[in-house]
Amino acid sequence: MPRWKALPEELDPQVREFASQLRRLVDRSGLSIAAVADRTGYSKTSWERFLNGRLLAPKGAIVALAEVTGTNPVHLTTMWELAERAWSRAEMRHDMTMEAIRISQARAALGEFGPNGPAAAGRGGRTGGLTTAAPDDDGPRDRPHVPAQPSSGSGRAGNRAAPSHPGAPSPGGPGRGKGRRRTTVFLAGLVGALLVIAAAVLLTDLGGGDEEPGNDVAKSPSAAPATSAPELPDGVKCFGADCTGQDPENMGCGGQLATTTSRATVGTALVEVRYSKTCGAAWARITQATAGDKVQISAGGESENGLVNADKDAYTPMVAVAAEAEAEACATLTTGTKGCTTEQ
Repeated sequence: MPRWKALPEELDPQVREFASQLRRLVDRSGLSIAAVADRTGYSKTSWERFLNGRLLAPKGAIVALAEVTGTNPVHLTTMWELAERAWSRAEMRHDMTMEAIRISQARAALGEFGPNGPAAAGRGGRTGGLTTAAPDDDGPRDRPHVPAQPSSGSGRAGNRAAPSHPGAPSPGGPGRGKGRRRTTVFLAGLVGALLVIAAAVLLTDLGGGDEEPGNDVAKSPSAAPATSAPELPDGVKCFGADCTGQDPENMGCGGQLATTTSRATVGTALVEVRYSKTCGAAWARITQATAGDKVQISAGGESENGLVNADKDAYTPMVAVAAEAEAEACATLTTGTKGCTTEQ
Protein backbone atom coordinates (compact mmCIF):
# COMPACT_ATOMS: atom_id res chain seq x y z
CA MET A 1 0.00 0.00 0.00
CA PRO A 2 1.54 3.37 -1.01
CA ARG A 3 2.45 5.74 1.79
CA TRP A 4 0.78 8.78 0.25
CA LYS A 5 -2.77 9.28 -1.01
CA ALA A 6 -3.34 10.83 -4.42
CA LEU A 7 -3.49 14.62 -4.25
CA PRO A 8 -6.89 16.21 -5.04
CA GLU A 9 -7.44 16.77 -8.78
CA GLU A 10 -8.70 20.31 -8.25
CA LEU A 11 -5.43 21.51 -6.67
CA ASP A 12 -3.65 24.38 -8.39
CA PRO A 13 -0.47 23.08 -10.12
CA GLN A 14 1.72 25.31 -7.96
CA VAL A 15 0.13 23.99 -4.75
CA ARG A 16 0.38 20.42 -6.06
CA GLU A 17 4.11 20.82 -6.73
CA PHE A 18 4.66 22.28 -3.25
CA ALA A 19 2.80 19.42 -1.54
CA SER A 20 4.82 16.90 -3.56
CA GLN A 21 8.05 18.63 -2.48
CA LEU A 22 7.02 18.37 1.19
CA ARG A 23 6.37 14.65 0.70
CA ARG A 24 9.82 14.17 -0.83
CA LEU A 25 11.46 15.93 2.12
CA VAL A 26 9.63 13.72 4.62
CA ASP A 27 10.50 10.58 2.64
CA ARG A 28 14.15 11.58 2.40
CA SER A 29 14.35 12.22 6.16
CA GLY A 30 13.00 8.73 6.95
CA LEU A 31 10.71 10.21 9.61
CA SER A 32 7.14 9.14 10.23
CA ILE A 33 4.40 11.78 10.24
CA ALA A 34 4.16 11.36 14.03
CA ALA A 35 7.90 12.05 14.34
CA VAL A 36 7.61 15.12 12.09
CA ALA A 37 4.73 16.37 14.25
CA ASP A 38 6.74 15.83 17.43
CA ARG A 39 9.82 17.67 16.18
CA THR A 40 8.03 20.60 14.54
CA GLY A 41 5.40 21.27 17.22
CA TYR A 42 2.48 20.85 14.79
CA SER A 43 0.06 17.96 15.33
CA LYS A 44 0.00 14.76 13.30
CA THR A 45 -3.50 15.61 12.04
CA SER A 46 -2.27 18.96 10.72
CA TRP A 47 0.68 17.39 8.90
CA GLU A 48 -1.62 14.82 7.31
CA ARG A 49 -3.70 17.71 5.94
CA PHE A 50 -0.60 19.60 4.77
CA LEU A 51 0.91 16.58 3.01
CA ASN A 52 -2.36 15.48 1.40
CA GLY A 53 -3.12 18.91 -0.07
CA ARG A 54 -6.22 19.57 2.02
CA LEU A 55 -4.68 22.55 3.81
CA LEU A 56 -1.76 24.85 3.01
CA ALA A 57 0.87 24.63 5.74
CA PRO A 58 1.61 27.91 7.58
CA LYS A 59 5.01 29.48 7.13
CA GLY A 60 6.05 28.51 10.67
CA ALA A 61 5.45 24.82 9.95
CA ILE A 62 7.54 25.06 6.76
CA VAL A 63 10.48 26.67 8.56
CA ALA A 64 10.26 24.03 11.29
CA LEU A 65 10.22 21.22 8.68
CA ALA A 66 13.27 22.71 6.99
CA GLU A 67 15.16 22.63 10.28
CA VAL A 68 14.10 19.04 11.01
CA THR A 69 15.05 17.74 7.55
CA GLY A 70 18.20 19.83 7.09
CA THR A 71 16.72 21.72 4.13
CA ASN A 72 17.64 25.27 3.17
CA PRO A 73 14.72 27.28 4.64
CA VAL A 74 15.16 30.09 2.08
CA HIS A 75 14.43 27.84 -0.91
CA LEU A 76 11.53 26.10 0.83
CA THR A 77 10.05 29.43 1.93
CA THR A 78 10.23 30.71 -1.67
CA MET A 79 8.25 27.69 -2.86
CA TRP A 80 5.76 28.26 -0.03
CA GLU A 81 5.23 31.90 -1.05
CA LEU A 82 4.40 30.85 -4.62
CA ALA A 83 2.02 28.16 -3.36
CA GLU A 84 0.41 30.61 -0.93
CA ARG A 85 -0.35 33.04 -3.77
CA ALA A 86 -1.84 30.23 -5.87
CA TRP A 87 -3.92 29.08 -2.90
CA SER A 88 -5.21 32.65 -2.36
CA ARG A 89 -6.13 32.97 -6.04
CA ALA A 90 -8.07 29.70 -5.87
CA GLU A 91 -9.95 30.90 -2.79
CA MET A 92 -10.74 34.20 -4.54
CA ARG A 93 -12.11 32.38 -7.57
CA HIS A 94 -14.27 30.25 -5.29
CA ASP A 95 -15.56 33.35 -3.47
CA MET A 96 -16.37 35.08 -6.77
CA THR A 97 -18.23 31.99 -7.99
CA MET A 98 -20.31 31.83 -4.83
CA GLU A 99 -21.01 35.57 -5.07
CA ALA A 100 -22.19 35.17 -8.66
CA ILE A 101 -24.49 32.33 -7.60
CA ARG A 102 -25.98 34.47 -4.81
CA ILE A 103 -26.53 37.40 -7.18
CA SER A 104 -28.19 35.11 -9.73
CA GLN A 105 -30.47 33.69 -7.05
CA ALA A 106 -31.39 37.17 -5.84
CA ARG A 107 -32.21 38.33 -9.37
CA ALA A 108 -34.33 35.25 -9.94
CA ALA A 109 -36.20 35.87 -6.70
CA LEU A 110 -36.82 39.53 -7.58
CA GLY A 111 -37.95 38.52 -11.07
CA GLU A 112 -40.89 36.64 -9.58
CA PHE A 113 -42.52 39.96 -8.76
CA GLY A 114 -42.14 41.35 -12.30
CA PRO A 115 -45.53 40.28 -13.74
CA ASN A 116 -47.44 41.93 -10.91
CA GLY A 117 -46.07 45.38 -11.60
CA PRO A 118 -47.47 45.91 -15.13
CA ALA A 119 -50.79 44.28 -14.28
CA ALA A 120 -51.35 46.53 -11.30
CA ALA A 121 -50.06 49.59 -13.12
CA GLY A 122 -52.61 49.13 -15.89
CA ARG A 123 -55.39 50.29 -13.59
CA GLY A 124 -53.94 53.78 -13.31
CA GLY A 125 -52.49 54.12 -16.79
CA ARG A 126 -48.94 54.28 -15.34
CA THR A 127 -46.18 51.73 -14.87
CA GLY A 128 -45.03 52.71 -11.37
CA GLY A 129 -46.27 50.45 -8.57
CA LEU A 130 -46.68 53.37 -6.16
CA THR A 131 -49.10 55.26 -8.42
CA THR A 132 -51.62 52.50 -9.05
CA ALA A 133 -53.59 53.19 -5.84
CA ALA A 134 -54.23 56.85 -6.64
CA PRO A 135 -57.25 56.43 -9.02
CA ASP A 136 -58.98 53.89 -6.73
CA ASP A 137 -58.53 55.92 -3.55
CA ASP A 138 -58.76 59.47 -4.82
CA GLY A 139 -60.68 59.18 -8.09
CA PRO A 140 -64.27 59.00 -6.72
CA ARG A 141 -63.72 62.09 -4.57
CA ASP A 142 -61.79 64.09 -7.15
CA ARG A 143 -63.70 63.39 -10.35
CA PRO A 144 -66.61 65.83 -9.62
CA HIS A 145 -64.09 68.65 -9.39
CA VAL A 146 -62.12 67.89 -12.58
CA PRO A 147 -62.41 70.98 -14.79
CA ALA A 148 -63.31 70.58 -18.43
CA GLN A 149 -60.34 70.31 -20.73
CA PRO A 150 -60.21 73.00 -23.41
CA SER A 151 -60.79 71.74 -26.90
CA SER A 152 -62.05 72.90 -30.23
CA GLY A 153 -65.41 71.28 -29.53
CA SER A 154 -67.80 71.52 -26.67
CA GLY A 155 -66.78 71.20 -23.03
CA ARG A 156 -68.36 67.73 -22.84
CA ALA A 157 -66.28 66.55 -25.77
CA GLY A 158 -63.16 67.89 -24.05
CA ASN A 159 -63.93 65.84 -20.94
CA ARG A 160 -64.21 62.67 -22.97
CA ALA A 161 -60.96 63.34 -24.77
CA ALA A 162 -58.82 63.60 -21.59
CA PRO A 163 -58.59 59.84 -20.82
CA SER A 164 -57.50 59.11 -24.41
CA HIS A 165 -53.97 60.30 -23.57
CA PRO A 166 -52.51 57.71 -21.24
CA GLY A 167 -49.29 59.62 -20.89
CA ALA A 168 -50.94 62.72 -19.41
CA PRO A 169 -51.89 62.44 -15.73
CA SER A 170 -55.38 63.56 -14.80
CA PRO A 171 -55.69 66.37 -12.22
CA GLY A 172 -57.33 64.10 -9.64
CA GLY A 173 -55.53 60.80 -10.41
CA PRO A 174 -51.93 59.77 -10.78
CA GLY A 175 -50.73 63.37 -10.85
CA ARG A 176 -51.76 63.83 -7.26
CA GLY A 177 -50.08 60.55 -6.31
CA LYS A 178 -46.88 61.81 -7.90
CA GLY A 179 -47.10 65.06 -5.97
CA ARG A 180 -47.61 63.18 -2.73
CA ARG A 181 -44.65 61.00 -3.53
CA ARG A 182 -42.46 64.02 -4.09
CA THR A 183 -43.62 65.47 -0.79
CA THR A 184 -42.93 62.17 0.98
CA VAL A 185 -39.45 61.92 -0.54
CA PHE A 186 -38.72 65.50 0.45
CA LEU A 187 -39.86 64.93 4.03
CA ALA A 188 -37.87 61.67 4.23
CA GLY A 189 -34.77 63.47 3.01
CA LEU A 190 -35.33 66.29 5.50
CA VAL A 191 -35.70 63.84 8.39
CA GLY A 192 -32.55 61.98 7.28
CA ALA A 193 -30.59 65.24 7.15
CA LEU A 194 -31.77 66.18 10.64
CA LEU A 195 -30.72 62.77 11.97
CA VAL A 196 -27.25 63.17 10.45
CA ILE A 197 -26.88 66.63 11.99
CA ALA A 198 -28.03 65.34 15.38
CA ALA A 199 -25.54 62.46 15.24
CA ALA A 200 -22.73 64.84 14.32
CA VAL A 201 -23.58 67.14 17.24
CA LEU A 202 -23.72 64.19 19.63
CA LEU A 203 -20.34 62.84 18.47
CA THR A 204 -18.82 66.31 18.69
CA ASP A 205 -20.02 66.66 22.27
CA LEU A 206 -18.63 63.26 23.25
CA GLY A 207 -15.23 64.09 21.78
CA GLY A 208 -15.03 67.60 23.22
CA GLY A 209 -13.70 66.66 26.64
CA ASP A 210 -10.58 68.76 26.16
CA GLU A 211 -12.64 71.95 26.33
CA GLU A 212 -14.56 70.87 29.44
CA PRO A 213 -12.29 69.81 32.32
CA GLY A 214 -15.16 68.13 34.16
CA ASN A 215 -16.11 65.85 31.26
CA ASP A 216 -15.46 62.29 32.49
CA VAL A 217 -16.71 60.69 29.28
CA ALA A 218 -13.74 61.95 27.31
CA LYS A 219 -11.25 60.95 30.00
CA SER A 220 -12.41 57.37 30.60
CA PRO A 221 -10.85 55.74 27.49
CA SER A 222 -7.36 56.85 28.58
CA ALA A 223 -7.29 54.17 31.28
CA ALA A 224 -8.21 51.27 28.95
CA PRO A 225 -4.76 50.51 27.44
CA ALA A 226 -3.32 49.79 30.89
CA THR A 227 -5.50 46.67 31.30
CA SER A 228 -5.70 45.50 27.69
CA ALA A 229 -3.71 42.56 26.31
CA PRO A 230 -0.67 43.27 24.11
CA GLU A 231 -1.14 43.46 20.37
CA LEU A 232 -0.94 39.92 19.05
CA PRO A 233 0.77 38.80 15.81
CA ASP A 234 -1.30 37.57 12.90
CA GLY A 235 -2.68 34.11 13.55
CA VAL A 236 -2.43 34.32 17.36
CA LYS A 237 -5.91 34.27 18.87
CA CYS A 238 -5.46 34.49 22.65
CA PHE A 239 -3.27 35.74 25.47
CA GLY A 240 -2.95 34.86 29.13
CA ALA A 241 -6.16 33.78 30.86
CA ASP A 242 -8.00 33.68 27.53
CA CYS A 243 -5.69 30.81 26.49
CA THR A 244 -6.47 28.58 29.48
CA GLY A 245 -8.20 25.43 28.29
CA GLN A 246 -7.53 26.23 24.63
CA ASP A 247 -5.67 24.10 22.06
CA PRO A 248 -2.24 25.71 21.46
CA GLU A 249 -2.24 24.77 17.78
CA ASN A 250 -5.70 26.14 17.09
CA MET A 251 -4.87 29.39 18.90
CA GLY A 252 -1.63 29.88 16.92
CA CYS A 253 0.64 29.57 19.98
CA GLY A 254 2.75 26.62 18.76
CA GLY A 255 5.41 26.26 16.12
CA GLN A 256 8.06 28.98 16.19
CA LEU A 257 6.29 30.80 19.00
CA ALA A 258 6.87 27.93 21.47
CA THR A 259 9.98 26.65 23.25
CA THR A 260 10.68 23.71 25.56
CA THR A 261 11.49 25.16 28.99
CA SER A 262 11.82 21.91 30.95
CA ARG A 263 11.71 18.19 30.31
CA ALA A 264 11.99 14.80 31.97
CA THR A 265 12.19 11.15 30.98
CA VAL A 266 9.47 9.07 32.62
CA GLY A 267 9.94 5.40 31.84
CA THR A 268 10.37 5.29 28.09
CA ALA A 269 8.41 8.53 27.53
CA LEU A 270 9.66 12.10 27.23
CA VAL A 271 7.51 14.78 28.89
CA GLU A 272 8.09 18.50 28.23
CA VAL A 273 6.78 21.91 29.20
CA ARG A 274 6.08 23.93 26.06
CA TYR A 275 5.90 27.70 26.67
CA SER A 276 4.79 30.56 24.44
CA LYS A 277 5.78 34.02 25.64
CA THR A 278 3.66 35.57 22.88
CA CYS A 279 0.53 33.87 24.25
CA GLY A 280 1.54 34.02 27.93
CA ALA A 281 0.67 30.34 28.29
CA ALA A 282 2.19 26.87 28.62
CA TRP A 283 1.18 23.29 27.92
CA ALA A 284 2.62 19.80 28.38
CA ARG A 285 3.72 17.44 25.62
CA ILE A 286 4.54 13.73 25.86
CA THR A 287 6.22 11.64 23.16
CA GLN A 288 7.52 8.08 22.78
CA ALA A 289 4.66 7.08 25.04
CA THR A 290 2.12 4.23 25.10
CA ALA A 291 -1.60 4.47 24.45
CA GLY A 292 -3.28 5.20 27.76
CA ASP A 293 -0.41 7.20 29.27
CA LYS A 294 -1.49 10.52 30.78
CA VAL A 295 0.18 13.93 30.84
CA GLN A 296 -0.71 17.02 32.89
CA ILE A 297 0.33 20.69 32.95
CA SER A 298 0.02 22.72 36.17
CA ALA A 299 0.56 26.42 36.90
CA GLY A 300 -0.94 28.96 39.29
CA GLY A 301 -3.51 26.53 40.65
CA GLU A 302 -4.75 25.62 37.16
CA SER A 303 -4.17 22.27 35.45
CA GLU A 304 -5.04 20.62 32.14
CA ASN A 305 -4.74 16.97 31.10
CA GLY A 306 -3.95 15.00 27.96
CA LEU A 307 -4.27 11.31 27.06
CA VAL A 308 -2.00 9.41 24.68
CA ASN A 309 -3.74 7.61 21.83
CA ALA A 310 -2.42 5.28 19.14
CA ASP A 311 -0.08 8.02 17.85
CA LYS A 312 2.14 7.52 20.94
CA ASP A 313 2.16 11.23 21.64
CA ALA A 314 -0.18 13.83 23.11
CA TYR A 315 -0.30 17.38 24.39
CA THR A 316 -2.56 19.17 26.84
CA PRO A 317 -4.62 22.34 26.51
CA MET A 318 -2.92 25.52 27.73
CA VAL A 319 -2.79 27.23 31.12
CA ALA A 320 -1.94 30.90 31.60
CA VAL A 321 1.51 31.63 33.08
CA ALA A 322 3.29 34.89 33.85
CA ALA A 323 6.74 33.28 33.43
CA GLU A 324 8.03 30.07 31.90
CA ALA A 325 9.35 28.74 35.24
CA GLU A 326 5.84 28.63 36.75
CA ALA A 327 4.66 25.60 34.75
CA GLU A 328 5.27 21.95 35.58
CA ALA A 329 4.46 18.92 33.44
CA CYS A 330 3.89 15.46 34.90
CA ALA A 331 3.29 12.06 33.31
CA THR A 332 1.53 8.99 34.64
CA LEU A 333 2.21 5.87 32.61
CA THR A 334 0.00 2.81 32.31
CA THR A 335 2.77 0.89 34.08
CA GLY A 336 2.21 3.04 37.17
CA THR A 337 5.42 5.02 36.73
CA LYS A 338 5.09 8.75 37.48
CA GLY A 339 7.43 11.67 36.96
CA CYS A 340 7.54 15.46 36.50
CA THR A 341 9.74 17.90 34.64
CA THR A 342 12.74 19.71 36.01
CA GLU A 343 13.72 23.18 34.89
CA GLN A 344 16.44 23.23 32.24
